[in-house]
Amino acid sequence: MVLRSLGAGAVFHAMTEGKAMRISVLCSDPAHPVFPHVAAWVERTRARHACEFVTRAADLSGGTLLFLVSTHEVVKADRLAAYEHALVLHASDLPEGRGWSPHIWSIVEGRRTIVVSLLEAVEPVDTGAVWAKRSFTLGGHELHDEINAALFAVELELLDFAVARCGTVVPVPQPETGASYRRRRTPEDSRIDIDQPLRSQFPILQVADPERFPAFFEKDGFVYEIILRKRPAETETGR
Repeated sequence: MVLRSLGAGAVFHAMTEGKAMRISVLCSDPAHPVFPHVAAWVERTRARHACEFVTRAADLSGGTLLFLVSTHEVVKADRLAAYEHALVLHASDLPEGRGWSPHIWSIVEGRRTIVVSLLEAVEPVDTGAVWAKRSFTLGGHELHDEINAALFAVELELLDFAVARCGTVVPVPQPETGASYRRRRTPEDSRIDIDQPLRSQFPILQVADPERFPAFFEKDGFVYEIILRKRPAETETGR
């Protein structure tokens, strides 16, 4: 089944009669690295359910499940109400780490185990009842693409969980205490200080997206971007 271009908004394939659910996935940015992974998940899920993939909330058609994945726009209450369940993915152990880019901040701070929460989409954001949590552990050497691969695998696992357990999950309200909030990252957070040891700044290099948010440093009035690659393991003796 071919996935049409999403530039105009929605992609929806009518399914055969008798399928259990109508599922929508909203992902705002086609340039986001998670986008092709979600697109592949949608294609796979269409084998059993009616599933649409949209880039604008205005194109949502309503149904059983709505997944908000890396969504930049505010989805209004009337859009959410068109679904039996509206869910969002958030890469922190809620209520800790509400807000922006929580897994990035955690890695920069030296954490290696990252928790991903699947929760109900409500206002205020990131405060909804939790359906499930999953985690993955890093070795401390991974770069941006490897971190994303681990994160996206867990996120897709949670989407599968929600589809399989829809109607049987008992959401757990977040506790009233223990909440913390992450601010939005800016390009300045990817700055490397060339007068400081590289080892202490390696986490900044790890999380830097070489295409969208590259690490950089400034010297003699010039700005230099850093593109970091991990050398593949050598198998030949003496190399």
